[in-house]
Amino acid sequence: QVQLVESGGGEARPGGSLRLSCAASGRVPMSYPMGWFRQAPGKEREFVAIIPTSSQTTYYGDSVKGRFTVSRDNARKTLYLEMNNLKPEDTALYYCAKFKTPGVIDPLRIADPEQYDAWGQGTQVTVSA
Repeated sequence: QVQLVESGGGEARPGGSLRLSCAASGRVPMSYPMGWFRQAPGKEREFVAIIPTSSQTTYYGDSVKGRFTVSRDNARKTLYLEMNNLKPEDTALYYCAKFKTPGVIDPLRIADPEQYDAWGQGTQVTVSA
């Protein structure tokens, strides 16, 4: 099985930055796209970003586009999310997840949590003054 563990969450001021990491272990085929989701209290799980095996093509949710950057280190089996210019509305539990289908990303499916079959436990990000 695949295990995913997020880290790097914490507290930040508005306008600040945080870098999240997601370490994969177990049997992890590196041909699978990897994504980030977040969930705030009382809200649905929201798509944040996804990256294929290479960083040639990435996709971001509208609310984070231009502020967050997703990357990966396949040799280290680690996924990253660089978060800049943080806003209070970015406060949420952030999850990394493995996409079900290897290879090329289908943009029509990436925001659906049902298209992912492995999830981490989440790391909390809190943005406040």
